[in-house]
Amino acid sequence: MALPLSGIRVLDVSQVMAGPFCCMLLADMGADVIKVEPPGTGDSTRQSMGFRMKGSDSPGFLALNRNKRSITLDLKNEADREVLYALVKTADVLVENARPGVATRLGMDYETLRAINPRLVYASISGFGQTGPWSQRPGFDLIAQAVSGILSSNGFEGMEPAKNSIAVADLGAGLFTAYAVLSALMGRQKSGEGQFVDASLFEAALALSVWETTELWGTGKSPKPIGSANRMSAPYQAMEASDGWFVIGAANQGLWLKLLKVIGREELQQDERFSTNALRIPNRIALIEALAPTFRTRTRDEWIESLLAAGVPAAPILDYGEAVVSEQAVAREMVKMIPHPVEGEFRALGFPVKMSATPQQIRLPPPFSMSMASRSGTSS
Repeated sequence: MALPLSGIRVLDVSQVMAGPFCCMLLADMGADVIKVEPPGTGDSTRQSMGFRMKGSDSPGFLALNRNKRSITLDLKNEADREVLYALVKTADVLVENARPGVATRLGMDYETLRAINPRLVYASISGFGQTGPWSQRPGFDLIAQAVSGILSSNGFEGMEPAKNSIAVADLGAGLFTAYAVLSALMGRQKSGEGQFVDASLFEAALALSVWETTELWGTGKSPKPIGSANRMSAPYQAMEASDGWFVIGAANQGLWLKLLKVIGREELQQDERFSTNALRIPNRIALIEALAPTFRTRTRDEWIESLLAAGVPAAPILDYGEAVVSEQAVAREMVKMIPHPVEGEFRALGFPVKMSATPQQIRLPPPFSMSMASRSGTSS
Protein backbone atom coordinates (compact mmCIF):
# COMPACT_ATOMS: atom_id res chain seq x y z
CA MET A 1 0.00 0.00 0.00
CA ALA A 2 1.30 3.47 -0.90
CA LEU A 3 2.23 5.89 1.86
CA PRO A 4 -0.60 8.32 2.77
CA LEU A 5 0.94 11.37 1.07
CA SER A 6 2.22 9.52 -1.98
CA GLY A 7 1.51 11.70 -5.03
CA ILE A 8 1.68 14.98 -3.05
CA ARG A 9 4.54 17.25 -4.08
CA VAL A 10 5.97 19.73 -1.57
CA LEU A 11 8.43 22.52 -2.30
CA ASP A 12 10.54 23.15 0.78
CA VAL A 13 11.79 26.73 0.39
CA SER A 14 12.79 26.95 4.04
CA GLN A 15 15.90 26.76 6.16
CA VAL A 16 17.11 25.84 9.66
CA MET A 17 14.43 24.07 11.73
CA ALA A 18 10.70 24.90 11.68
CA GLY A 19 10.14 24.66 7.92
CA PRO A 20 12.51 21.75 7.26
CA PHE A 21 11.03 19.82 10.21
CA CYS A 22 7.51 20.36 8.86
CA CYS A 23 8.54 19.22 5.38
CA MET A 24 10.40 16.18 6.74
CA LEU A 25 7.24 15.07 8.54
CA LEU A 26 5.35 15.34 5.23
CA ALA A 27 8.16 13.49 3.44
CA ASP A 28 8.09 10.68 6.00
CA MET A 29 4.41 10.19 5.15
CA GLY A 30 5.26 9.79 1.48
CA ALA A 31 5.22 13.31 0.02
CA ASP A 32 7.72 14.07 -2.74
CA VAL A 33 9.61 16.93 -1.08
CA ILE A 34 11.93 19.04 -3.23
CA LYS A 35 14.17 21.24 -1.12
CA VAL A 36 14.95 24.55 -2.83
CA GLU A 37 18.32 25.87 -1.62
CA PRO A 38 20.37 28.96 -2.45
CA PRO A 39 23.59 28.42 -4.42
CA GLY A 40 26.93 28.11 -2.70
CA THR A 41 25.90 27.60 0.90
CA GLY A 42 22.56 25.87 0.60
CA ASP A 43 20.40 25.69 3.72
CA SER A 44 22.36 27.64 6.34
CA THR A 45 21.99 24.70 8.73
CA ARG A 46 24.47 22.79 6.56
CA GLN A 47 27.15 25.02 8.12
CA SER A 48 25.80 25.07 11.68
CA MET A 49 26.95 23.23 14.80
CA GLY A 50 30.55 22.97 15.88
CA PHE A 51 31.10 19.32 15.02
CA ARG A 52 31.06 17.12 11.95
CA MET A 53 31.07 13.45 11.12
CA LYS A 54 32.65 12.44 7.81
CA GLY A 55 31.19 15.03 5.45
CA SER A 56 30.90 18.80 5.39
CA ASP A 57 27.20 18.96 6.24
CA SER A 58 26.34 19.45 9.88
CA PRO A 59 24.54 16.67 11.76
CA GLY A 60 21.79 19.22 12.41
CA PHE A 61 21.08 19.48 8.70
CA LEU A 62 21.15 15.70 8.31
CA ALA A 63 18.66 15.29 11.16
CA LEU A 64 16.01 17.51 9.53
CA ASN A 65 16.15 16.69 5.84
CA ARG A 66 15.76 12.98 5.18
CA ASN A 67 13.41 11.74 2.46
CA LYS A 68 13.92 14.92 0.39
CA ARG A 69 15.40 15.76 -2.97
CA SER A 70 17.16 19.06 -3.56
CA ILE A 71 17.53 21.73 -6.23
CA THR A 72 19.76 24.80 -6.13
CA LEU A 73 18.09 28.02 -7.29
CA ASP A 74 19.07 31.66 -6.97
CA LEU A 75 15.66 33.23 -6.55
CA LYS A 76 17.12 36.68 -7.21
CA ASN A 77 17.88 35.44 -10.71
CA GLU A 78 15.01 35.64 -13.24
CA ALA A 79 15.92 32.40 -14.99
CA ASP A 80 16.01 30.49 -11.70
CA ARG A 81 12.68 32.01 -10.67
CA GLU A 82 11.19 30.62 -13.86
CA VAL A 83 12.43 27.18 -12.79
CA LEU A 84 10.65 27.66 -9.46
CA TYR A 85 7.46 28.71 -11.29
CA ALA A 86 7.65 25.56 -13.40
CA LEU A 87 7.93 23.50 -10.21
CA VAL A 88 5.00 25.38 -8.65
CA LYS A 89 2.80 24.24 -11.55
CA THR A 90 3.43 20.63 -10.45
CA ALA A 91 3.30 21.23 -6.69
CA ASP A 92 0.59 20.78 -4.10
CA VAL A 93 2.33 22.56 -1.23
CA LEU A 94 5.03 25.19 -0.76
CA VAL A 95 6.59 25.93 2.62
CA GLU A 96 8.77 29.00 3.20
CA ASN A 97 10.08 30.70 6.32
CA ALA A 98 11.36 34.08 5.21
CA ARG A 99 10.59 37.25 7.12
CA PRO A 100 7.30 38.82 5.93
CA GLY A 101 7.90 40.80 2.73
CA VAL A 102 10.94 38.83 1.55
CA ALA A 103 8.87 36.38 -0.51
CA THR A 104 7.21 39.29 -2.32
CA ARG A 105 10.57 40.84 -3.16
CA LEU A 106 11.72 37.48 -4.55
CA GLY A 107 8.58 37.10 -6.65
CA MET A 108 7.44 33.97 -4.81
CA ASP A 109 4.65 35.39 -2.63
CA TYR A 110 1.32 33.61 -2.35
CA GLU A 111 -0.60 35.84 -4.77
CA THR A 112 2.06 35.41 -7.47
CA LEU A 113 2.20 31.64 -7.09
CA ARG A 114 -1.56 31.31 -6.68
CA ALA A 115 -1.96 32.81 -10.15
CA ILE A 116 0.28 30.04 -11.48
CA ASN A 117 -1.39 27.24 -9.49
CA PRO A 118 -4.70 28.02 -7.75
CA ARG A 119 -4.61 24.59 -6.04
CA LEU A 120 -1.35 25.41 -4.22
CA VAL A 121 -1.34 25.28 -0.41
CA TYR A 122 1.20 27.95 0.52
CA ALA A 123 2.54 27.84 4.10
CA SER A 124 4.60 30.66 5.54
CA ILE A 125 6.40 30.24 8.87
CA SER A 126 7.85 33.37 10.46
CA GLY A 127 8.83 34.64 13.86
CA PHE A 128 5.60 36.54 14.54
CA GLY A 129 3.24 35.98 11.62
CA GLN A 130 2.35 38.15 8.65
CA THR A 131 0.42 40.79 10.59
CA GLY A 132 0.69 42.73 13.83
CA PRO A 133 3.21 45.27 15.16
CA TRP A 134 5.94 42.64 15.63
CA SER A 135 5.61 41.02 12.19
CA GLN A 136 8.83 42.56 10.86
CA ARG A 137 10.94 41.54 13.84
CA PRO A 138 13.46 38.74 13.33
CA GLY A 139 12.35 35.63 15.15
CA PHE A 140 14.23 32.67 16.54
CA ASP A 141 13.21 29.99 19.02
CA LEU A 142 14.83 31.85 21.94
CA ILE A 143 13.01 35.07 21.04
CA ALA A 144 9.67 33.27 20.81
CA GLN A 145 10.23 31.52 24.13
CA ALA A 146 11.03 34.89 25.71
CA VAL A 147 8.00 36.85 24.51
CA SER A 148 5.50 33.99 24.82
CA GLY A 149 6.06 33.63 28.57
CA ILE A 150 7.96 30.33 28.46
CA LEU A 151 11.24 31.78 29.76
CA SER A 152 9.44 33.46 32.65
CA SER A 153 7.96 30.16 33.87
CA ASN A 154 10.84 27.77 33.21
CA GLY A 155 13.59 26.69 35.58
CA PHE A 156 13.63 27.60 39.28
CA GLU A 157 12.40 30.75 40.96
CA GLY A 158 15.14 33.19 41.88
CA MET A 159 17.58 31.86 39.28
CA GLU A 160 18.46 33.32 35.90
CA PRO A 161 15.86 32.73 33.14
CA ALA A 162 16.07 29.20 31.74
CA LYS A 163 15.21 28.41 28.13
CA ASN A 164 13.60 25.09 27.38
CA SER A 165 16.55 23.29 25.81
CA ILE A 166 14.20 21.66 23.30
CA ALA A 167 13.32 24.15 20.56
CA VAL A 168 9.62 24.09 21.39
CA ALA A 169 8.77 27.22 19.36
CA ASP A 170 10.58 26.04 16.23
CA LEU A 171 9.41 22.44 16.42
CA GLY A 172 5.93 23.46 17.56
CA ALA A 173 5.60 25.78 14.57
CA GLY A 174 6.69 22.94 12.30
CA LEU A 175 4.12 20.59 13.81
CA PHE A 176 1.29 23.13 13.67
CA THR A 177 2.16 23.95 10.06
CA ALA A 178 2.10 20.28 9.07
CA TYR A 179 -1.32 19.98 10.70
CA ALA A 180 -2.57 23.08 8.86
CA VAL A 181 -1.16 21.93 5.52
CA LEU A 182 -2.87 18.56 5.79
CA SER A 183 -6.13 20.28 6.78
CA ALA A 184 -5.82 22.61 3.78
CA LEU A 185 -5.22 19.66 1.46
CA MET A 186 -8.36 18.00 2.79
CA GLY A 187 -10.29 21.24 2.29
CA ARG A 188 -9.01 21.45 -1.27
CA GLN A 189 -10.74 18.17 -2.05
CA LYS A 190 -14.05 20.02 -1.57
CA SER A 191 -13.21 23.51 -2.80
CA GLY A 192 -10.71 22.68 -5.53
CA GLU A 193 -8.51 25.56 -4.36
CA GLY A 194 -5.52 25.92 -2.10
CA GLN A 195 -5.03 28.57 0.55
CA PHE A 196 -2.48 30.56 2.52
CA VAL A 197 -1.27 29.17 5.87
CA ASP A 198 0.22 31.80 8.20
CA ALA A 199 2.18 30.21 11.08
CA SER A 200 4.63 31.67 13.58
CA LEU A 201 7.06 30.65 16.28
CA PHE A 202 5.44 33.10 18.70
CA GLU A 203 1.97 31.62 18.31
CA ALA A 204 3.29 28.06 18.49
CA ALA A 205 5.06 28.78 21.78
CA LEU A 206 2.00 30.52 23.19
CA ALA A 207 -0.36 27.78 22.00
CA LEU A 208 1.71 25.16 23.81
CA SER A 209 1.46 27.13 27.08
CA VAL A 210 -1.89 25.60 27.98
CA TRP A 211 -1.32 24.98 31.70
CA GLU A 212 0.48 28.25 32.23
CA THR A 213 -2.22 30.46 30.70
CA THR A 214 -4.87 28.46 32.54
CA GLU A 215 -3.12 29.27 35.81
CA LEU A 216 -2.86 32.94 34.82
CA TRP A 217 -6.56 33.31 34.09
CA GLY A 218 -7.64 31.12 36.97
CA THR A 219 -5.59 32.91 39.64
CA GLY A 220 -4.95 36.32 38.13
CA LYS A 221 -1.19 35.82 38.60
CA SER A 222 1.47 34.96 36.04
CA PRO A 223 2.99 31.52 36.68
CA LYS A 224 6.39 31.38 38.34
CA PRO A 225 9.14 28.82 37.64
CA ILE A 226 8.55 25.56 39.52
CA GLY A 227 11.40 23.32 38.33
CA SER A 228 10.23 19.81 37.53
CA ALA A 229 6.87 20.20 39.29
CA ASN A 230 3.46 20.35 37.65
CA ARG A 231 0.99 23.21 37.81
CA MET A 232 -2.08 20.98 37.99
CA SER A 233 -1.03 18.05 40.23
CA ALA A 234 1.08 17.34 43.30
CA PRO A 235 3.25 15.47 43.98
CA TYR A 236 4.24 15.33 40.32
CA GLN A 237 7.95 16.08 40.05
CA ALA A 238 11.51 14.92 40.66
CA MET A 239 12.39 13.53 44.08
CA GLU A 240 15.79 12.69 45.53
CA ALA A 241 16.50 9.11 46.58
CA SER A 242 19.56 7.97 48.51
CA ASP A 243 21.58 7.61 45.29
CA GLY A 244 20.09 10.15 42.90
CA TRP A 245 16.96 11.69 41.42
CA PHE A 246 13.86 10.11 39.92
CA VAL A 247 10.35 11.30 39.10
CA ILE A 248 6.91 10.44 40.44
CA GLY A 249 3.50 11.27 39.02
CA ALA A 250 0.74 11.04 41.60
CA ALA A 251 -1.58 12.94 39.27
CA ASN A 252 -4.90 12.12 40.96
CA GLN A 253 -6.29 11.27 44.38
CA GLY A 254 -6.19 7.52 43.85
CA LEU A 255 -2.51 7.61 42.95
CA TRP A 256 -1.79 9.87 45.90
CA LEU A 257 -3.29 7.35 48.30
CA LYS A 258 -1.35 4.50 46.67
CA LEU A 259 1.85 6.53 46.95
CA LEU A 260 1.30 7.09 50.68
CA LYS A 261 0.81 3.37 51.22
CA VAL A 262 3.99 2.46 49.32
CA ILE A 263 6.14 4.89 51.28
CA GLY A 264 4.44 4.20 54.60
CA ARG A 265 3.25 7.77 55.15
CA GLU A 266 -0.53 7.35 55.34
CA GLU A 267 -0.68 9.96 58.12
CA LEU A 268 -0.09 12.70 55.55
CA GLN A 269 -3.62 12.19 54.27
CA GLN A 270 -4.88 13.48 57.61
CA ASP A 271 -2.94 16.73 57.19
CA GLU A 272 -5.49 19.29 56.03
CA ARG A 273 -2.90 20.85 53.71
CA PHE A 274 -2.51 17.64 51.72
CA SER A 275 -5.86 15.86 51.77
CA THR A 276 -6.88 16.82 48.23
CA ASN A 277 -5.03 17.73 45.06
CA ALA A 278 -6.56 21.22 45.15
CA LEU A 279 -4.96 21.72 48.58
CA ARG A 280 -1.67 20.04 47.75
CA ILE A 281 -0.91 22.37 44.84
CA PRO A 282 -0.70 25.63 46.85
CA ASN A 283 1.09 23.71 49.62
CA ARG A 284 3.43 21.87 47.28
CA ILE A 285 6.67 23.12 48.85
CA ALA A 286 5.56 22.00 52.32
CA LEU A 287 4.42 18.69 50.84
CA ILE A 288 7.77 18.00 49.20
CA GLU A 289 9.59 18.95 52.39
CA ALA A 290 7.46 16.38 54.23
CA LEU A 291 8.12 13.66 51.65
CA ALA A 292 11.83 14.31 51.05
CA PRO A 293 13.30 12.55 54.14
CA THR A 294 11.34 9.38 53.36
CA PHE A 295 12.51 9.18 49.75
CA ARG A 296 16.13 9.60 50.82
CA THR A 297 15.95 6.33 52.78
CA ARG A 298 16.04 4.05 49.71
CA THR A 299 17.65 3.99 46.28
CA ARG A 300 15.86 5.32 43.26
CA ASP A 301 15.58 1.86 41.68
CA GLU A 302 14.02 0.46 44.84
CA TRP A 303 11.46 3.26 44.92
CA ILE A 304 10.69 2.97 41.21
CA GLU A 305 10.16 -0.79 41.46
CA SER A 306 7.85 -0.45 44.47
CA LEU A 307 5.87 2.42 43.02
CA LEU A 308 5.38 0.79 39.63
CA ALA A 309 4.28 -2.44 41.30
CA ALA A 310 1.56 -0.42 43.05
CA GLY A 311 0.53 1.32 39.82
CA VAL A 312 2.05 4.71 40.66
CA PRO A 313 3.88 6.32 37.71
CA ALA A 314 7.60 6.64 38.40
CA ALA A 315 10.74 6.68 36.27
CA PRO A 316 14.48 7.26 36.39
CA ILE A 317 15.88 10.48 34.93
CA LEU A 318 17.85 9.33 31.90
CA ASP A 319 20.30 11.42 29.94
CA TYR A 320 20.01 11.30 26.14
CA GLY A 321 22.75 8.72 25.87
CA GLU A 322 20.68 6.44 28.09
CA ALA A 323 17.31 7.36 26.59
CA VAL A 324 18.11 6.45 22.98
CA VAL A 325 19.36 2.96 23.97
CA SER A 326 16.62 2.26 26.51
CA GLU A 327 14.70 -0.96 25.96
CA GLN A 328 11.57 1.03 25.09
CA ALA A 329 13.34 3.20 22.50
CA VAL A 330 14.83 0.06 20.96
CA ALA A 331 11.48 -1.73 20.93
CA ARG A 332 9.82 1.27 19.29
CA GLU A 333 12.66 1.69 16.75
CA MET A 334 13.24 5.30 17.73
CA VAL A 335 16.78 5.28 16.36
CA LYS A 336 17.29 4.67 12.66
CA MET A 337 20.49 4.13 10.70
CA ILE A 338 20.26 6.28 7.57
CA PRO A 339 22.47 5.43 4.59
CA HIS A 340 24.26 8.43 3.08
CA PRO A 341 26.63 8.72 0.12
CA VAL A 342 29.18 10.71 2.14
CA GLU A 343 28.58 9.69 5.75
CA GLY A 344 28.11 6.01 5.00
CA GLU A 345 25.50 5.65 7.73
CA PHE A 346 24.45 7.93 10.54
CA ARG A 347 22.02 7.69 13.44
CA ALA A 348 18.84 9.73 13.45
CA LEU A 349 15.65 9.72 15.45
CA GLY A 350 12.99 7.39 14.09
CA PHE A 351 9.33 7.98 13.34
CA PRO A 352 7.40 9.26 16.39
CA VAL A 353 4.10 7.72 15.27
CA LYS A 354 3.55 4.31 13.74
CA MET A 355 1.17 3.60 10.85
CA SER A 356 -0.25 0.08 10.75
CA ALA A 357 -1.11 -0.17 7.05
CA THR A 358 1.45 2.27 5.63
CA PRO A 359 4.57 2.26 7.83
CA GLN A 360 6.96 5.10 7.13
CA GLN A 361 10.25 4.38 5.41
CA ILE A 362 13.67 5.90 4.96
CA ARG A 363 13.38 6.38 1.21
CA LEU A 364 16.05 9.00 0.62
CA PRO A 365 19.04 10.32 2.60
CA PRO A 366 19.26 14.05 3.22
CA PRO A 367 20.33 15.72 -0.04
CA PHE A 368 24.10 15.95 0.04
CA SER A 369 26.14 19.07 -0.50
CA MET A 370 27.52 18.11 -3.92
CA SER A 371 24.27 19.57 -5.26
CA MET A 372 25.40 22.93 -3.92
CA ALA A 373 28.41 22.95 -6.21
CA SER A 374 26.45 23.59 -9.40
CA ARG A 375 24.26 26.59 -10.18
CA SER A 376 21.18 24.40 -10.33
CA GLY A 377 20.41 20.72 -10.27
CA THR A 378 18.78 18.04 -8.22
CA SER A 379 20.16 15.45 -5.85
CA SER A 380 18.63 12.58 -3.99
